[in-house]
Order: sequence, then structure tokens, then C-alpha cells
Amino acid sequence: MGIYIAIDYGKKRIGMAHCDAGEQFVFGMPTVANQGGRKAIAKTIMDVLVAKKAEALVLGLPRNMDGSEGFMAETVRRFADDLWEISDEFIIHFFDERLTSKVAEAKLRDAGVAYTRNKGIVDEEAARQILEDFLRTKTV
Repeated sequence: MGIYIAIDYGKKRIGMAHCDAGEQFVFGMPTVANQGGRKAIAKTIMDVLVAKKAEALVLGLPRNMDGSEGFMAETVRRFADDLWEISDEFIIHFFDERLTSKVAEAKLRDAGVAYTRNKGIVDEEAARQILEDFLRTKTV
């Protein structure tokens, strides 16, 4: 068991979430603006991993509905390469993130949270969903 950080990588924003060391609870984290290029964002994410004492990163991998990978999946894989260039001390897991943003929007809508003016909250919730799904399905 350990602390994992999940990322919902988007063109404009990067949603983030982390779990406790016992992997029982998942918490949203502030959304990071995707500005300054992948390498600068990778440095920011690595700083968060170190600060949280995370042992692994879960990167949401956007797949098409047929399971194939498109442009954004390729971008996420290049981002993972940027992270590994900074440090190879962390494990990076790729996790299928199909429909997580839609699920996040539905959860927020059901909770009565107005998210249309603050899309960052959707990205944060999507990262939480990615991490919850990952933890539920990971093998020990």
C-alpha cells in the first residue's frame, strides 16, 4: 500500500487527485493549468509527487470507445516520457480513462455543484474517478 497520485491530462488543465497511504480515501487536488509546455508541467508534477511522498503516478490514458489510442493518448505517453526524463524513481501506471469526465460531470450535477463556469472542478473529479477505479482494480 502507498500513496498514489492520479492525473487527468487535458489540453488546458490537468486534474489531480491522491489517496492516503492506506489506499482507503481519495482526495482531489488543485487543478494545474497546462501552460509552459510538457516539460515544465512534468517538473511541476514531479514536485507534487515528492512533496506528497507518492510512490506511484496513475496517468489517465484516453482511449477511443473501440479501445484504440488516438492523439491525446499519444500526448499522455509523451508526457510520461517527460516525467521519466526528470526521475525514474516513480512507477507510472497508465489507466483507461474512457468516460471519466462524463461520470465526473454526472456526479457533480447530482451533488448540485455548478461546474459549467469552473471546468477545473470537473478535471479534479475526473482524476478522483481515475484513481478510485485504479485502486479498485489493482492487484496487490
